[in-house]
Amino acid sequence: MASSSGTKGDLARPPSRRMTRAQTMMVEIPNEDKTTADSELVPSSLAYLAPILRVANEIEKDNPRVAYLCRFHAFEKAHRMDPTSSGRGVRQFKTYLLHRLEKEEEETRPQLAKSDPREIQMYYQQFYLKNIADGQYTKKPEEMAKIYQIATVLYDVLRTVVRADRIDDETQRYAKEVEKKREQYEHYNILPLYAVGVKPAIMELPEIKAALRAIKNVEGLPMPRVPMTSNVPPDDILPEIVKPVNDILDWLSSLFGFQKGNVANQREHLILLLANIDVRRRENPEDYGELNGETIRRLLYEIFKNYRSWCKYLRCKSHVRFQQGCDRQQLELIYISLYLLIWGEASNIRFMPECICYIFHNMANDVYGVLFSNVHPVSGETYQSPVPDDESFLRNVITPLYGVLRREAKRNKGGKASHSQWRNYDDLNEYFWSRKCFRLKWPMDLKADFFVHSDEVPPANEGQNQATVGKRKPKVNFVEARTFWHLYRSFDRMWIFFIMAFQAMLIVAWNSGSLLGFFDEDVFRSVLTIFITAAFLNLLQATLDIILSLNAWRSLKITQILRYLLKFAVAAVWAVVLPIGYSSSVQNPTGLVKFFSSWAKDWRNESFYNYAVAIYLIPNILAAILFLLPPLRKAMERSNWRIITFIMWWAQPKLYVGRGMHEDFFSLLKYTLFWIVLLISKLAFSYYVEILPLIQPTKIIMDLHVDNYQWHEFFKNVTHNIGVVIAIWAPIVLVYFMDAQIWYAIFSTLFGGIHGAFSHLGEIRTLGMLRSRFESVPAAFCRHLVPRTNQYNRKEQMDYEIERKNIAAFSLVWNKFIHSMRMQDLINNRDRDLLLVPSSSSDVSVVQWPPFLLASKIPIALDMAKDFKKKDDEELFRKIKADDYMHSAVIECYETVKDIIYNLLEDEADKMTVQAISQEVDNSRAQKIFLTDFRMSGLPSLSNRLEKFLRILLSDIEEDETFRSQIINILQDIMEIIMQDVMVKGNDILQRAHPHDGHTQYEKNKQRFERININLIEQKNWREKINRLYLLLTVKESAINVPPNLEARRRITFFANSLFMNMPSAPKVRDMLSFSVLTPYYKEDVLYSDEELTKENEDGISILFYLQKIYPDEWNNFLERMKQNNVGIKDENEEAHMKEEIRKWVSYRGQTLSRTVRGMMYYRQALELQSLLEVSGASAIFGGFQTFEEDRGYHREHAQALADMKFTYVVSCQVYGAQKKSPDARDRSCYLNILNLMLTYPSLRVAYIDEREESVNGRSQKVYYSVLVKGGEKLDEEIYRIRLPGPPTEIGEGKPENQNHAIIFTRGEALQTIDMNQDNYFEEAYKMRNVLEEFLKTRRKQRKPSILGLREHIFTGSVSSLAWFMSNQETSFVTIGQRILANPLRVRFHYGHPDIFDRIFHITRGGISKASKIINLSEDIFAGFNSTLRGGYVTHHEYIQVGKGRDVGMNQISAFEAKVANGNGEQTLSRDVYRLGRRFDFYRMLSFYFTTVGFYFSSMVTVLIVYVFLYGRLYMVMGGLEKEIIENATVHQSKALEEALATQSVFQLGLLLVLPMVMEIGLEKGFRTALGDFIIMQLQLASVFFTFQLGTKAHYFGRTILHGGSKYRATGRGFVVFHAKFADNYRLYSRSHFVKGLELLILLVLYEVYGESYRSSSLYWFITFSMWFLVGSWLFAPFVFNPSGFDWQKTVDDWTDWKRWMGNRGGIGIDPNKSWESWWEEEQLHLKFTTIRGRVLEIILAIRLFIFQYGIVYHLDIAHHSKSLLVYGLSWLVMVTVLLVLKMVSMGRRRFGTDFQLMFRILKALLFLGFMSVMTVLFVVCGLTISDVFAAILAFLPTGWALLLIGQALRSVLKSLGFWESIKELARAYEYVMGLILFMPIAISSWFPFVSEFQARLLFNQAFSRGLQISMILTGRKEKDITSPVKYA
Repeated sequence: MASSSGTKGDLARPPSRRMTRAQTMMVEIPNEDKTTADSELVPSSLAYLAPILRVANEIEKDNPRVAYLCRFHAFEKAHRMDPTSSGRGVRQFKTYLLHRLEKEEEETRPQLAKSDPREIQMYYQQFYLKNIADGQYTKKPEEMAKIYQIATVLYDVLRTVVRADRIDDETQRYAKEVEKKREQYEHYNILPLYAVGVKPAIMELPEIKAALRAIKNVEGLPMPRVPMTSNVPPDDILPEIVKPVNDILDWLSSLFGFQKGNVANQREHLILLLANIDVRRRENPEDYGELNGETIRRLLYEIFKNYRSWCKYLRCKSHVRFQQGCDRQQLELIYISLYLLIWGEASNIRFMPECICYIFHNMANDVYGVLFSNVHPVSGETYQSPVPDDESFLRNVITPLYGVLRREAKRNKGGKASHSQWRNYDDLNEYFWSRKCFRLKWPMDLKADFFVHSDEVPPANEGQNQATVGKRKPKVNFVEARTFWHLYRSFDRMWIFFIMAFQAMLIVAWNSGSLLGFFDEDVFRSVLTIFITAAFLNLLQATLDIILSLNAWRSLKITQILRYLLKFAVAAVWAVVLPIGYSSSVQNPTGLVKFFSSWAKDWRNESFYNYAVAIYLIPNILAAILFLLPPLRKAMERSNWRIITFIMWWAQPKLYVGRGMHEDFFSLLKYTLFWIVLLISKLAFSYYVEILPLIQPTKIIMDLHVDNYQWHEFFKNVTHNIGVVIAIWAPIVLVYFMDAQIWYAIFSTLFGGIHGAFSHLGEIRTLGMLRSRFESVPAAFCRHLVPRTNQYNRKEQMDYEIERKNIAAFSLVWNKFIHSMRMQDLINNRDRDLLLVPSSSSDVSVVQWPPFLLASKIPIALDMAKDFKKKDDEELFRKIKADDYMHSAVIECYETVKDIIYNLLEDEADKMTVQAISQEVDNSRAQKIFLTDFRMSGLPSLSNRLEKFLRILLSDIEEDETFRSQIINILQDIMEIIMQDVMVKGNDILQRAHPHDGHTQYEKNKQRFERININLIEQKNWREKINRLYLLLTVKESAINVPPNLEARRRITFFANSLFMNMPSAPKVRDMLSFSVLTPYYKEDVLYSDEELTKENEDGISILFYLQKIYPDEWNNFLERMKQNNVGIKDENEEAHMKEEIRKWVSYRGQTLSRTVRGMMYYRQALELQSLLEVSGASAIFGGFQTFEEDRGYHREHAQALADMKFTYVVSCQVYGAQKKSPDARDRSCYLNILNLMLTYPSLRVAYIDEREESVNGRSQKVYYSVLVKGGEKLDEEIYRIRLPGPPTEIGEGKPENQNHAIIFTRGEALQTIDMNQDNYFEEAYKMRNVLEEFLKTRRKQRKPSILGLREHIFTGSVSSLAWFMSNQETSFVTIGQRILANPLRVRFHYGHPDIFDRIFHITRGGISKASKIINLSEDIFAGFNSTLRGGYVTHHEYIQVGKGRDVGMNQISAFEAKVANGNGEQTLSRDVYRLGRRFDFYRMLSFYFTTVGFYFSSMVTVLIVYVFLYGRLYMVMGGLEKEIIENATVHQSKALEEALATQSVFQLGLLLVLPMVMEIGLEKGFRTALGDFIIMQLQLASVFFTFQLGTKAHYFGRTILHGGSKYRATGRGFVVFHAKFADNYRLYSRSHFVKGLELLILLVLYEVYGESYRSSSLYWFITFSMWFLVGSWLFAPFVFNPSGFDWQKTVDDWTDWKRWMGNRGGIGIDPNKSWESWWEEEQLHLKFTTIRGRVLEIILAIRLFIFQYGIVYHLDIAHHSKSLLVYGLSWLVMVTVLLVLKMVSMGRRRFGTDFQLMFRILKALLFLGFMSVMTVLFVVCGLTISDVFAAILAFLPTGWALLLIGQALRSVLKSLGFWESIKELARAYEYVMGLILFMPIAISSWFPFVSEFQARLLFNQAFSRGLQISMILTGRKEKDITSPVKYA
């Protein structure tokens, strides 16, 4: 092949051999550059070849032969690396490369020489001279980095092709130069630290230089020594040489063996941190050379705050220490660098902050030893040791710790195992909260107990991934057991309070009926029994503490165990002493009191109980005192003094987190008052509405004697009808415990609304309001968004000048904002022109407002002037001046007309005429004779002529002469009108201007005004001026209509409104906090492809067509922007460009990564503009927007440098590396789109996890890296590569792990987390400086927030009614909900994005989320929990907002709600919720409960209330108790039973969620709009939707706590307007809604049929209506909200699909969507992994269904009123018979159905005849009736279902007995029945066409209101040219 030096001979395959699989590597992707593809498709095991192939592609055009040699070298290298082609994809890659080489060998020839060796040498020399010798002082660092990389690869190839003795001296000299300087030109991230030649502006900033100088100070440090290996005899001792180090980080790396990529990354990180902190401390930031000492001390304090706290907690001495006389600044930097290097390489250990503290603690000690003592404190040996390799730290420290994590993660069986079976991140981190951690020693002893795992040696017959054996390590400090008791254990104080309050109110109501009765001595004594209840509840709490923490006892300190036992003992003592004491104080004791009284004996002293209560209350009194003194409590909790620790030991277990979380006194007062008022309201309501009305009926019922039971009563002898009392009171008690949630909703809505009003929200909500306040907007803009040092001194200048300067500064930003909306196609060109402020306003004497404010002002002024009959100037001018905008418009028009005409004319005499007219106007105005000298009647005709004149000036110039003549003609007409029709003395002026002209008047006019300067019109600023004047004269409509786009209006009004809200003033860009944005990405859409745009769904609708109809105005604006109104594509390039733009247009309206990246990049644009505004003088600002935009000089480079220093955007594309190499077309498309994003936005960085195969000891092994890349010229360029100890995403949840691996590449002091479905806006990005100032703002107690919460705008609300409901719900949560959480309640956490984190606070405390599998499913909120527990707090700010997308389809919304409910279920079990619940004070704990897990528990209780109520009534009806009671007149008159239940139905109907929505819409859009929206929402069945989602929350929350089974549910973020099949809905909602709905339906039917109660009560109907409504919602909401849900053809197709699904057999590998059996098996997975307790609970819950059969059989006519137990026994006989018959049929079908068809038919005939005979006998002889048959069905259906549920819980038992198949067949029969019940109403409704039309209107009302023909979209009728491949409009 090549004329090489013989390396070919090593090839195992002859190169000429042809292979046929060459093309398997290449994937056809549209828009992919084929020349670069091969370098990016290199298999992971051959990754080192990629640079060689890239170089080949780079030089291909320059010299194809050398490119061929490079590829040949790559092929040889590949063969050497993997000669057997065993690696994944290697064989295909080699085949492809060989095929290409054979082709190129024939096609390419040497160009510079005759042989290949000479060719490559000459090309190398040529390349060096051209690019390196000449370019190093002219090219930028990134260009030189690429050139040096090419030169290095070329020399490697050259050495392969050319023998060593044939390489000439010149080539070798060049190669040495390249080798020497190569490190100076490596690819860099932000700072090209070692570049020479042309230095970017960022490297010239003094703060960067000072920081770099500081870290380069290695003076006095002992330099590492490395052995010299060359030229030394083998027996000699190797001499050592000093290894040079560049800076402190290099020195540390040589000491501990950190990776190069990590060192380079943290070097830049540290420099930027130091520079940004330092520059804020400078008065004059332009001139200094050294870092401020305070800068480093400040950073040291922030980074080591957690470490110092850890040292104090463990009572060990901090190893951040300084020796007398040392270079303190240098040592401080060494400590900071060491911590950052540890953190940067820690991988998953970053989630364990105290583990990192432990590592640092020991390594800092080593550093100190090296610097000062040189003797190890333990071993006594010197610290001199061989210089470690680059991976030494990873191998010796991180990998062993990672190994422990990974082994524990394997125990959780993919999240299926119980949390108590394995240790998560928290458990392992909390190991380092005790002094036990020092047993690990240093260097770490890998034989220590921490590292020894019980599954180290699995049995020989078991694989690595099978269940582990041996003694498990205990949990640490806490056990996440699955039980509802966690709710009581975490929030015991709340439950004790509510139970005691309930008991007290019940006693008062029972004994007196009036609250004043409380003061009665006997009543008061009875009320005191609440303390006995409290004692028992405390005993329960102490018992739970012991039971639920048993699995962690082996890890607890003896003092903690002792505390648990003592707590239990003391609680037990009080539980005995208080009842004994009370019994001793009661006269004539009975029953239980008598029993305790016998214990008391001689203690019978009336005051003993009171003393006991007083002693019992002492701890509570002390707690109350400390509650009122939060500073004292905080100091005590955080104290490490042993005496304080001992005192606090009883009050709280000593834990590292959760100490001293108390707020300042003022904050405490606010939320305390909130809750006191709320609790008073709640308790008063409970007393007067729920408890008191029930007392009298209860007393009557208890006195009644019932004998006439209607069934076999087991408890006839129970006194006082206790069963009835329980049935009546149980739902009331549940309502009592739940309704605090309702009160919270009411109070939070009220307080949130008031708070929002005081925050100035919604003051500008319409364009009319904006217009009225626009004059004050520039001043507000300058007050908040212009740094104070840039604001103008009001004392020195007049207010008018200040206003002009304000407007000039404001106009630049405003115009940029308007242009950004134009680029987003929210407005068209005309709207843009109406909204823009003029670029330059220096030549007009008044303020030039945007034309939309001045619209119609000139026409109105003309009409006023024309109709003005008086001759008094003053009155006319006063009328005009009354409207400021009109006055400005009139003056501007006059001056602009004069200016245009004057500058257009070339003849001096003509110019003099214009000047004379102007002078006449000015004189007339001065002398107040304007109306005398000018005729107003001529103004309309003048205006018409001016319009025509301006229209011609703005038209395109086609032919100069024609154009010129048109202008001259119209100009002459204008002048004639002015002088003849308008001016009284016009001829005099003409005479003065042309005194010697002797022609006739007509000829004079013809000859004048003919010389004009036509070139003037072509100048940009003049055209702008002419266009503005034309708009002022012609625009007639009101400003309220501009812009017409609703989104544009919302953004403009919100931006203007936010300028009047309370926000910190903006600092200079240089002084602002630096920040990063981090976005995790997995495999979501980046940019839609052409195929995705035009691919039609089953209705024939494409995404493009859909969006064209949803956003018709934006589509037209897009076409206008593309200048493609009549799309006639001229050539391929234009067509490709048009397609690309359409892809972007669609993608920017979806929830895509490209939309998110575009939005976040507005931060950079805003920073650059802000920098330019600051460094530019007033002249540049007054020069206007265009001048500003065109500035490309030093100022712009400086602005870009500052933007680089302040802002970093990292997208963590976890699988980007895999997508790059993937053969899948979609993956490759994602890779290319991400690459294009990097090329479009040079400052965008992408981090990904790279998986490579590397050979280790001859075996292929997977190796993982964190990699950071940026966009290069055509491809990505690698910046940092850091090896990981293993696969990082296998340990915990995917998203937090993805964030964690990329967080090391972020920069700055703040970090904003942005999700993949978010957007941003330029005008909001401009306010980022202000928000970041919140971190620095001084607050009470010097506290600084750790997380800044921001509001969101949900941009997906316009798609459908469901999307609108979801949008409103989410908007109310992210505004009014979080507003009240942050202030006054102080319990706002982190609920996702777009919150801003204090980055240094969080990276030293475990990161920005938690990642333990399943328990941290809602990973975001745990970041808030962690932040609060560790002493931070969270604020909320509403003057800035970020866009967010939400799910828009019913199934997607339900999946999202299920995910959140699962997450809340897991939170309930978590240690974070337990610690917050126990450590918060009482009122803050209430806030915490009702805004997190309490909301979901209340949702579940709401559903439970319906069950308890209906089952209670069923018991009363079936037993005949209700009939007996109802005959009592007193009870009959009372409506108390219904009144008490009315409360919960409000919650049930979803009104709770609507309250905050209405308040927030009212606040921001007006209460009339809010009322209208509320009515429309109800008409669109919002209540049905919210009631349905209530069921989702209740089901998934309850199931998670009982059985687990939580998982991340990908909801999909596309445009969901497709029809979901019946089978899909059935699978999704069968267990969560349909089964429960049918059970409640049967209960309601039975209650209606057998009940005889309360028929006259309207409240009763209200209650049952709410239950019927709930049943209807649960059964049919998915079909009502399903597009085309009632279309007949789709209904028929759905039925066919459902039958097929039901009939398909399941099995291993069969998808649940394909077979009912597979789905049924999957539905029971939660039972497969649940505990014994979970199974028992499932069985107990199933037993409730047997009451149906028990109750109904006694009411059958065939029972003949018998009450014998035999009746129930016979019913079971019938049940068993039916099941046996079904079993026989089933077995017969299987055994005889195929081979013995006749026998099977005979069997069925016999069974049928037998059935008919039995039924005949029963009807004729036994008295069976038709109603009995239907009743029996209702009786036996629940029984069968109960048997099914019990069978599923006992699966393993039934399988062993051989009954499992029968259970499965029974289940299939039930599913068929349920499906039929649900399907029948749908089928019947589908018969009527109007139902489908009504449904479409219901679902898509939002779209209808936008003029969208939704029926066209749903049925697929569309014009053919819409989706043709060429036309797009």
